[in-house]
Amino acid sequence: MLQKSANIVKGLAVDAVEKAQSGHPGMPVGCAEIGTLLYTEVMEHNPQDPDWPDRDRFVLSAGHGSMLLYSILHLSGYDLSLDDLKNFRQLNSPTAGHPEYGHAPGIETTTGPLGQGIANAVGMALAEEMLATKFNRPGYEIVDHYTYTIAGDGCMMEGVSSEAASLAGHLGLGKLIAFYDSNQISIEGSTELAFTEDVAERFKSYDWQVIDDVDGHSFDQVRDAIRKAKADQDRPTLIVAKTKIAHGSPTKEGKASSHGAPLGPDEVKGLKENIGLPVDQEFYISDEVKEFWQQQVAAKEEAYDNWVELYSEWRDEFPELAKKWDEAYEGNLPADFDKLIADFDFTGKEATRKASGKVLKKLFAEIDYLVGGSADLAPSTKTYFEEYGEVQEDSYDGQNLRFGVREHAMGSIANGLALHGGLRPFTATFLVFSDYMRPAIRLAALMGQPVIYVFTHDSIYLGEDGPTHQPVEHLESLRLIPNLTVLRPADGRETALAWQQALENKSGPTALVLTRQGLEQLDESNPEGYKKGGYPVEDSNDPDVILMASGSEVSLAVNVAHQLEQDMISSRVISVPDREKFTETLSEDSSLLEPETALRVVLEAGVGQGWFKFLGSQDLLYTVETFGKSAPGEEVGKDYGFSVDNIVADIKDNLEE
Repeated sequence: MLQKSANIVKGLAVDAVEKAQSGHPGMPVGCAEIGTLLYTEVMEHNPQDPDWPDRDRFVLSAGHGSMLLYSILHLSGYDLSLDDLKNFRQLNSPTAGHPEYGHAPGIETTTGPLGQGIANAVGMALAEEMLATKFNRPGYEIVDHYTYTIAGDGCMMEGVSSEAASLAGHLGLGKLIAFYDSNQISIEGSTELAFTEDVAERFKSYDWQVIDDVDGHSFDQVRDAIRKAKADQDRPTLIVAKTKIAHGSPTKEGKASSHGAPLGPDEVKGLKENIGLPVDQEFYISDEVKEFWQQQVAAKEEAYDNWVELYSEWRDEFPELAKKWDEAYEGNLPADFDKLIADFDFTGKEATRKASGKVLKKLFAEIDYLVGGSADLAPSTKTYFEEYGEVQEDSYDGQNLRFGVREHAMGSIANGLALHGGLRPFTATFLVFSDYMRPAIRLAALMGQPVIYVFTHDSIYLGEDGPTHQPVEHLESLRLIPNLTVLRPADGRETALAWQQALENKSGPTALVLTRQGLEQLDESNPEGYKKGGYPVEDSNDPDVILMASGSEVSLAVNVAHQLEQDMISSRVISVPDREKFTETLSEDSSLLEPETALRVVLEAGVGQGWFKFLGSQDLLYTVETFGKSAPGEEVGKDYGFSVDNIVADIKDNLEE
């Protein structure tokens, strides 16, 4: 019956691709046996409660094979109808071209960009270990599940999979089981064209258990491989499943032509004949297969019911732990959170990265589900606190994570931590290295995952490390990502408010953009103004000049205003920590930029394209439109025109014209 079920999965997959005249039929057909065995015999899951915290997770890293997942979710009884399968890749259908988190129950993460899924799976497996350590007690194993993923040759070629796998092996994530769909085919043809390494040996060097040469079409061999994987609780496992893309297709089996295009009517007919499906029926599901899946899923209800009962007993036995569980899974913040943030006192000149470190240390003490770390830059990003423990192999009870020099995997693993639930992850690196993280950041925004990014060394002012490390286009490029909140605070108080905003934002990621150099503190805090994305920090009733700036340039703007005041030129200085929110505020109330006769001036040590919407043709824009230079930061800034004397002279010349 397993083979009959797998054959139904194959039929549904090719029919959906054929109907859409778009899609990837080869992978679902080639991995149908693996997927069928996982969802019927192996995995603990409940279609009636798809968010069950202790469910096994399945990540289709090779997300182009989405019809494998959709077909199995439908057969399992998830809320994904046959009509949904028939509307594969159509407008507003939950069965999108690649699995999209939130579009249908049972989709654990958005995949498609290759390698992201397996890295997400590492994050999920890490979350399981951390939460098990935190919440389990003798006789109450309420966190005890596996993470499974299927990754293909393309995933293995992408560097992010190497980064993530290396860290997974270092951490000994024994409940992570990855299937390598080794069909040796990619879009252009055989993997012999560009990918001839020994993947098994690579993963062995990462300290994974590797089970090689498994026939991916043999239920017995796959079942035995999973048994061996579970027997080794000290290492993650890679099962190298030898499969044939489009297995059973009469002329396209094992060929690249089956990867990313419909098989065609004749080929579909031949496939169905070969595997015993009626050739004259589309989206065929036999009664016996329906009944088989129902029986298999029903058989899992006992395990689910047992967990629910155990969980209830655990809550009664450990009420304080239960309270922490609720806080973690709901993302609840301390009752006096506003006061906690307001109580931070910053004096003197201080870098916002250091201010952030002070805030984060206090947040670690108050929010124990807040976890994270940096890409080997903790001394610079101020994101490591020894007293709150460190996650390492066989020691998962800390809040500090060590990602190593692996920015891309760091972002993707953080997505997995967030998707799992029960933890609020942050990552940290220099702003210029957000380039290495961009695919993961984009996916966090697409999925609405509340990951927090700490980006320090945010401009040419970092100085001597030079243009390779001085971000110029990065702040603006991050602002372009939909659903990513980008905050560039101007002093310590704004930094504390930025952390508050980041933690209160549960519908998407937040980037905190922080300085290396010290900044003067603004005269006073304005939490209500801050929430509007921009607010006056210096003001006159009828300004001749309106200066707008973010981050470190706000204090420069204040000094410019003070100099202008000596010449009887009145100014308003607006700090703009969140430019997109500021834009929304202005659409409702434009009084901050009035009077219209005032000269508007923008200061930001990065590219300036996004600021033009606030300016007229006669207004002034001080930005950095080329790469930086290697020199002390203040010297670099002055060389690019960021000095009080230069800006004041330009403003006076403009007003006199």
